Order: sequence, then C-alpha cells, then structure tokens
Amino acid sequence: MPTDLEIYLFDLRGYVILPAALSSAEVADLNSCLDAIPELEPGEWYGYVHAHSYGETVGLNLQQIYEAGEPFEKLIDHPAWIEKIKYFVGGEGTFDYHHGPLFIDENLANFRKPGEAIGLHSGGNCGIKRNQFQVFNGRFMCGQVNILLALTDIGPGDGGTMVVPGSHKSNFEHPHLSTYRMGKNSSGDGMEGAIEVEMKAGDALLFVDAMCHGSAKRATPGTRRIVVYRYGPSWGNFRYGYEPSPELLARLNPEARQIVRPLQLLPREPNRKN
Repeated sequence: MPTDLEIYLFDLRGYVILPAALSSAEVADLNSCLDAIPELEPGEWYGYVHAHSYGETVGLNLQQIYEAGEPFEKLIDHPAWIEKIKYFVGGEGTFDYHHGPLFIDENLANFRKPGEAIGLHSGGNCGIKRNQFQVFNGRFMCGQVNILLALTDIGPGDGGTMVVPGSHKSNFEHPHLSTYRMGKNSSGDGMEGAIEVEMKAGDALLFVDAMCHGSAKRATPGTRRIVVYRYGPSWGNFRYGYEPSPELLARLNPEARQIVRPLQLLPREPNRKN
C-alpha cells in the first residue's frame, strides 16, 4: 500500500519518487542482462526482445524487455511498487478486475545518448481514455500508471525525465507546448512549469501517464539507461501487438503470469466442420 503522503502527492502532482526501490545488486543484474544483448537497430529482434524507437532523436528502446532474463521478470510484480500500482490503477470489485488486478501493456529499456531526448506529451486536457486520471468515490481509477527505473545515475545534463506537476488534472493545453511537444529534436528543456527529475540508480519514478511528461536533452557523455513498465486494468491490450512468449509464461509465478497475460484466449474447436 502507498503511504498517506504518497497518496496525497500522487493525487496532487501525478507522481511519487521511490528512492532505492532496487538494490545495487538488482541494478547490477539488470545492467548485466542489457550488456549481454548485442547492438540492435530498430526493427531487429534478439530472441523475444524487439528494438524500437519513437523517433530519430529519442534513443533506442528494447521492447518486451521482461523477456531478457530473470532480473527483468522480477520487476513485473516487484514488492517495492506492485501494491502501490494496484492501489492507483484501482478497480477492485469492478469489471476492471474481471481478469485480474493489472496488465502490462508495454515494457521497455531505453538508451539515450548525448543530444537525444523525447519531447513533452500527454496531459489531463488530452482526454485520452487509455491514460486517464480519475478518482471516483474516494478511490483511484487510473488508466495507466508507469514505473520508470533508473539503471544509471541521472543528474544535471544527463537527460532526466521531465514532468509538469499537476498537469494530469489540467483542463487546458500549456500555451507554449507546441515548442516542446514530442517530435524530432524536441525536449522539455526550458518550458515553464516543467521540472527535471534527478534520480540515483535504483530509484523509481511512479507516475500516472495522464501527467504531461518527456525528458531533458542529454548533454553529458555516456548513455542514460532506464526501464519503463506500464500498468493498467486487466482488460487492456498490448500497445504494439506483442505477446509474451510461451517460455516466459511457463517460468513466471502465477501472480506475475496473470499480470502479463490476464485474459486467457478460448481454444477454437468447432463442433461442426465443413
């Protein structure tokens, strides 16, 4: 369960920071898994991991990263955040729980090098059902709540995540958003109201996707490494048409398996055949 302060801050700002959500050993294991993956171009596969990019200047994503090894599998229902995620996604006792408490519709590792960034996007004014923020009768009912994990220290100039606190409740678009909106060579640097989140390796940023967010442009040498798992109600579907591998499903504990694949497909066995 989240603390009373985390509940207050999530409602007020749209995010909370979980310091040292991962141990140094867990961070090292995750980075070792990433080091073992050969350099890929967008569109290439390594096992069940798919290289992908949101655009030319935003860095490389490795989608379906929970397929990369046990350290990433453990993140699916990690005790540092899973009960908090359930609380903020909400839906217990409603149809949202029909297939289970949660579903992960996207999971990725992102590598961002000098000069790369992702512009600002989302916001309460967008009205997107998939990532909505809602409190109903005193209970959170959010369409998508993300965990963003730092696998490297992210300080000034390192291309940290940028957020606009409170924008998950905004009714109007930021008047200067067009300058900073997600697109080629865009970033959140300099937009009034946006702040850069500094993190140590192992810290987690938990936020509702309805909050306007993006990143600063990386100006320092090296590569920023983060991992993002996006959680929503059990009836969701994969954002890019992926599906978990049979090998992964066989390895997972029942709770994690239900989060990864909450809806069991019906076998097609016709009673009548032509």
